[in-house]
Amino acid sequence: MRIGLVTEGGYPYVGGDAGLWCDRLVRGLGQHEFDLYALSRTRRQEDEGWLPLPPHVSRVRTAPLWTADEDGITYGRRARRRFAECYGEFVGVLCAGPAADGADGSNGVSGSNSAGGANAADGVVGSDGAGGPRAVPDSLTDRFGNALHGLAELARDEGGLAGALRSDTAVRALERACRTPGALGAAREVRVPDLLAVAAHLERALRPLSLDWYGDDGLGAADLCHATAGGPAALAGLLAGHFSGVPLLVTEYGVQLRAHYLAAGPDEAAPAVRALLAAFHGRLAAEVYRRAAIITPGNAHARRWQERCGADRARIRTVHPGMASARFTEVGEAPDRADPDTLVWVGRIEPAKDLVSLLHAFAEVRKEEPKARLRIVGAPAGPEGEAYLGHCRALAAQLFPDEAEGAHAVGDNPVCFDEIGGPEAPTLADAYASGAVVVLSSVVEGFPVGLVEAMFCGRATVSTDVGAVVEAIGGTGLVVPPRNPRALAEACVALLRDPERRERLGAAARARALELFTVEQNIAAFRSIYLEIVSHCPVRRVVLDEAGEPLPFAVPAEAHVPGRWTGPMPRVAHRAGPGWALGTALRPAPVRATPLTATEGAL
Repeated sequence: MRIGLVTEGGYPYVGGDAGLWCDRLVRGLGQHEFDLYALSRTRRQEDEGWLPLPPHVSRVRTAPLWTADEDGITYGRRARRRFAECYGEFVGVLCAGPAADGADGSNGVSGSNSAGGANAADGVVGSDGAGGPRAVPDSLTDRFGNALHGLAELARDEGGLAGALRSDTAVRALERACRTPGALGAAREVRVPDLLAVAAHLERALRPLSLDWYGDDGLGAADLCHATAGGPAALAGLLAGHFSGVPLLVTEYGVQLRAHYLAAGPDEAAPAVRALLAAFHGRLAAEVYRRAAIITPGNAHARRWQERCGADRARIRTVHPGMASARFTEVGEAPDRADPDTLVWVGRIEPAKDLVSLLHAFAEVRKEEPKARLRIVGAPAGPEGEAYLGHCRALAAQLFPDEAEGAHAVGDNPVCFDEIGGPEAPTLADAYASGAVVVLSSVVEGFPVGLVEAMFCGRATVSTDVGAVVEAIGGTGLVVPPRNPRALAEACVALLRDPERRERLGAAARARALELFTVEQNIAAFRSIYLEIVSHCPVRRVVLDEAGEPLPFAVPAEAHVPGRWTGPMPRVAHRAGPGWALGTALRPAPVRATPLTATEGAL
């Protein structure tokens, strides 16, 4: 079958998110044909080029999210009226307050008018009493989807939306929606700078509407659209479904809505801006989950977010990330290589990893086990990480003055900081092999990749209960509350004093990781899901023989194919659809695209 793989800021670019698992997925499903549709985030990402692509990737089309040139399109009177109606309805839904949410008899979704944190969206998601998001009433969801599709159809008919979304008409429509009686409390306090900030954000977020990817020469020719993230990538998949009926699969290893809430803190923008943007991202997530054929979260934590935002449980399939286990085999099969007195922490150094609590916990460990040592292996994540690393080094020097066995011996600190590739940790496997217990001290975590790597190495673990940690380790490690140095220390001491328990937990952890988190299981899961989706969707493309009869085996075998069983070379008849995006596939080097005329390069 032909798969349209839509990515944002990742594959096939060398530097990007989720590039590794996408590359493994594509290479592991060589029986299918892949077309890649890549949305880039920065010019630097585009300049770095692409990863080597396998031969069954037949085409790559790219478009930038980080810039959009003025399209130079002037709308006529009728087009301006259409835009005003669609955009007015669109922003009207975003600004709808609790009264509108409850208009159909439901409790609605009333978040905090201060727009702070995860309850900032007075629109799509808000507090349900347990602090989590919840789905909007169908009436508002339908209005949002209809307005979004109306804007997409206008972009198709007129050649783009960039100029219209930046126009005074858009800003005035947003202001009217904010001033409407019954609008969000935070939105009613909006100022002109806030209106401009929200309008600019919406213009960037809606850039996929102006692309020419959705006709029969693009995603419209795919048997399945696989969006590797929510947000803009999933929006492109929604439009492929709207224009051409292509079924949509959405994979989220990190929930975009959650990422938006974490990034939109009170110091980042005014309350009105946060409330309106939270409403937009929440409503877009709800629309994506409603329209997707199947949703594949990477863990139960992401799955709970999706369900709270309206995803149907019957259409959710949890697919854990696939990780290469071969490089950890030697360490995992030789657990006796570890230093029995050493604790190891491996990861990116940043405040969310809470190394300060780990250092304080280690101070407690040293009181019980004076021979214990702590190795912190990792590189700082950006300037903030550099500053945090400096703070942790200073704290370690303060808590653990250099110790010497005698008056003439050189002092030694029981805490050391290393990086992968250095003499003490030439490889990632060597870093895990150096200790008997691997520690995770994070206060925020999605899927704990480092923890699974330690499991592949057969190491006993002590972790904080955040993100998908419990789901990953099952009962093969110790779990303590986050920001609790005493509990962390007690768990570490318990394992340092009990080598037999460490060995049992390490062996169980390795067996669990090999069963659940390998590349092979990830590829097998998506192979099955692809077949499931196609088998439940009607055939949209009809391949004809010379006599004009449908030709068997010209579409995925999982779909019903009527017609004769023999015949000469076929010809293809596409279903009627938007033919406004035309282009011939060539083999040039990748060139950055502008909206509506997205660059196409066939491989």
